Amino acid sequence: MSAPTYPLRLEGQIDPGLNRWLWLLKWLLVIPHVIVLFVLWLVFLVLTFIAGVMILITAQYPRPLFDFNVGVLRWGWRVSFYAYGALGTDRYPPFTLEDVPDYPARLTVDYPERLSRGLVLVKWWLLVFPQLLIVGILTGAPWGGTWDGDNSWDDGGGAWQSGGGLISLLVLFAAIALLFSGRYPRSLFDLVIGLQRWVQRVAVYSALMTDEYPPFRLDQGGADPGLSQGPPQPSAPRPDLA
Repeated sequence: MSAPTYPLRLEGQIDPGLNRWLWLLKWLLVIPHVIVLFVLWLVFLVLTFIAGVMILITAQYPRPLFDFNVGVLRWGWRVSFYAYGALGTDRYPPFTLEDVPDYPARLTVDYPERLSRGLVLVKWWLLVFPQLLIVGILTGAPWGGTWDGDNSWDDGGGAWQSGGGLISLLVLFAAIALLFSGRYPRSLFDLVIGLQRWVQRVAVYSALMTDEYPPFRLDQGGADPGLSQGPPQPSAPRPDLA
């Protein structure tokens, strides 16, 4: 039985011929992206607050704000995939909020036609708290971290992970394997992408972009299960706080 889809879909395709030395310099190469992402994440926070107010009034996330914030997540994920969030490609990430179909790292989020007015008051801090504990372990950021532009939580998709997190440790193992063997262990790559997918699902929920609670489920591999199953089907009606 296939796993149910989630409104966020994240994928990453590993380059077959990764340079065994380039990762040593990527911290320097991504500095221009880090600077831009720092500004973008500040805007992201402001727009998320505005969107929360609009959801309370209209039960809708304004589409222009939604598209911009998805673009920030997408940009961050590309940089993270290139640098120390995955080290999955040597292809330099583009400077754009738009989807780039031929880039090996992609992120999409389904636009919600209607959101709960009541949930917007509690999901970003109370309901998501158990998930934040897990994300804190994955990223090394206490209580899941804070939004700043690196990988959704003190690392929101940008250049490197917070020190001490499980993802950082796994990527370090991958870097060492790449340095000495010239190859990235596939099972390790699949695990890293699965963990990143978990983090980004929690990020989208906390950023008020969906009412669907992130699953406590590790979907490993570069291909997101939602991409292989076609468009998500409407979920069964459930009581909420609207």
